[in-house]
Amino acid sequence: MSEIIYKICRRAAWEQADRAGVYHGAPIDAEDGFIHLSAAHQVAETAAKHFAGQDDLVLVAVDAHRLGEALRWEASRGGDLFPHLYGPLDTRMVHAVTPLPLGRDGVHIFPQGVVE
Repeated sequence: MSEIIYKICRRAAWEQADRAGVYHGAPIDAEDGFIHLSAAHQVAETAAKHFAGQDDLVLVAVDAHRLGEALRWEASRGGDLFPHLYGPLDTRMVHAVTPLPLGRDGVHIFPQGVVE
């Protein structure tokens, strides 16, 4: 059984990571010592809180079970458990990468079936 978790990032950063075969995260990830990820029920709030008004983003979908022991679920926003990846993300572990455009209302439009 798979559990898909998500990373929101700038398209250019993901394209660079994809060419290199590894994603090391955004500057905030480096500061915190892990790559911030979100479960399906968290990703829309993550987009609104940390990426409001930003376009040219992608939504990277990863099967949590493929990440092994480097993935830890830890309390964060509101005490909810968030997935944190302690180490780089091998791009071969990625399930899908889709654009995350802004709607006319300034809210990100998620692919069908992503947001719970």
